[in-house]
Amino acid sequence: MGDAIGQMLVSAVGIAISPLPLIAVILMLATPRGRANGAAFTAGWMVALAVLVTVVVLIGAGGNASQGTGGPGRWTYWVKLALGVLFLVLAVGQWRGRPQEGQQAELPGWMRAIDRFSPGRAAALGAALAVANPKNLVLGIGGAVSIAASSAGPGGRAVAAVLMVLIGSLCTLLPLGVYLAGGERAEAVLSGWRAWLGQHNAAIMTTVLALLGTKYVGDAISGLS
Repeated sequence: MGDAIGQMLVSAVGIAISPLPLIAVILMLATPRGRANGAAFTAGWMVALAVLVTVVVLIGAGGNASQGTGGPGRWTYWVKLALGVLFLVLAVGQWRGRPQEGQQAELPGWMRAIDRFSPGRAAALGAALAVANPKNLVLGIGGAVSIAASSAGPGGRAVAAVLMVLIGSLCTLLPLGVYLAGGERAEAVLSGWRAWLGQHNAAIMTTVLALLGTKYVGDAISGLS
């Protein structure tokens, strides 16, 4: 089980470092239906991520991702290599699209309509950001493949998958927790987070994607050689 957890940890943390869903939750929590919409968004995110991870782990296990004491199947390294290259391409795109000095970072247009969201729409948005975002989709697949390729048994893989979903959902769970338990200080804390993340989103994502891409490519080259 320890092998499965260790293999997926980087991917789970990479998913958790997602400024956009965190900003979305904070904006929802500031609306009249903030409690219901924030909880629905978080639930949608977690369910979608859980489905993705579960499906990929099951497919990987059925496709001999792990060869027992022989280590991961060779095809899993080719998957990691492809995902690593994709991360590096995404990192370049993020860097090239960053706001220039003196410019205000632009947030997606749908964020202006968040105050009119229903809980159902909030849940759908959470699910979409969890698995339709290229970075999260690639990380979800990569982390789940790592779990399937580990030497852990079915129980260990299940525990690792649950932990991956929980860790990957911290970007939505943390602001919701601050809102529910922070009292009067919660609004000021969340507003500070939103402003900082909105301004530094491109720099954060470029760094995360570059580091993840380097690690995935390095792991793949090491395994294939």
